Amino acid sequence: MLEVSALHVSIGAIEIIRDAQLSLGERQFSGLIGRNGAGKTTLMRALMGALPARGTMTLDGVDLLAEPAHRRAALGLGYMPEDRRLVPEFVVEENILLPALATGSTDAQERLERIYSLMPEVANFRRRRAMELSGGQQKMVALARALMAGRRLLVLDEPFEGLAPALARRLGEVLSNLKDEGVSVLMSESNETHVIDLLDRTFRIERGAVVAG
Repeated sequence: MLEVSALHVSIGAIEIIRDAQLSLGERQFSGLIGRNGAGKTTLMRALMGALPARGTMTLDGVDLLAEPAHRRAALGLGYMPEDRRLVPEFVVEENILLPALATGSTDAQERLERIYSLMPEVANFRRRRAMELSGGQQKMVALARALMAGRRLLVLDEPFEGLAPALARRLGEVLSNLKDEGVSVLMSESNETHVIDLLDRTFRIERGAVVAG
């Protein structure tokens, strides 16, 4: 479903990702595992169109490098950045709906209700502003927002980073339930501690180079 080959990504004059290769199948959960600074976030931002890249990157045969960032969301690509990137003044529900508004989705309400059924705790604080939430709650909202767009593939950048154990377990439950939704997931982590039971496949990244685990 997702095919990446010979991918190169630079920030300024510095090449961060070097000739990266990876692939994901239908309904497959894959991990991108590497220490801090290995290039995980850079690769994911390139997937989402936030950084320019060279090489080949296709989703269901569509050339992602030929598509602007907003079109990638319309193709069913959802993104949860490590730093959440919520709009602090917006209430939770407004943040979740942003991808649907940007892409002109016609079934936003239906998807919203499905997200709330998967994550009832998020429904409970949907009228609160994002700035009023704890860091862990904001992570859950960021995942809900990614689900609004992520019909085909979710790209999750260190979703478990900084979470208290109870919330990490709950996030793991939500992600496990997504396996029944037909979505594929690429998630990055510094190690497999929280994700090993979720993953069908692992990729290792070190100094911008990616190899199958």
